[in-house]
Amino acid sequence: MYRKGKLYFRYGTMGSAKTALLLTTAYNFEERKITYACLKPVIDTREKSNVIRSRIGIERECEWIFHDTNLFDTGCALFRRAGAIIEWFLIDEAQFLTAEQVDQLARLVDDFGVNVICYGLRTDFRSRLFEGSRRLFEIADTIDEIKSTCTCGRKTIVNARFDQNGDFVEEGEQVEIGGDERYMAVCRKCWRNKRVEQSRRSMLPFGD
Repeated sequence: MYRKGKLYFRYGTMGSAKTALLLTTAYNFEERKITYACLKPVIDTREKSNVIRSRIGIERECEWIFHDTNLFDTGCALFRRAGAIIEWFLIDEAQFLTAEQVDQLARLVDDFGVNVICYGLRTDFRSRLFEGSRRLFEIADTIDEIKSTCTCGRKTIVNARFDQNGDFVEEGEQVEIGGDERYMAVCRKCWRNKRVEQSRRSMLPFGD
């Protein structure tokens, strides 16, 4: 019988509990005896073991995804290891996938009827789309936003990077690992206002 699967993209800003939702989904699958596999790109070098870990302390073992990993081949290898088709694939930090890897996940969905849920950020600290996120927006069957709230009460949109002085950074590499000590999720208005404030301050002859 043909299985009809879907490719999902669930995105939100930093701190919107994306990873916690992934892990809760994995727990629910275990309770219902549904087969699944967790995968995560190897980007965060602070992690010393192959786990997906949320800020609230729950975790699951996962398969690493390297920059040159072929995810269609990985899926087929996991099927062979399990001796059956795995029903769900849960992907953390999906923004760090390459466009080709997203296409490979789509092929798993189309060829085997599995379901793939990708959790990740939409944009970087400059409000520019990540490669993996862009491709997911282009080809995912279902796209859901995981919403969170700025300190002003508006919806967060930008994952602002800040320096040791608390100023928002507008230059640098797209990928720089960090948590609350380096990033802050804010709404578009607060992001703009902070940058305008910084620009005005820099124009003062002797600073503040």
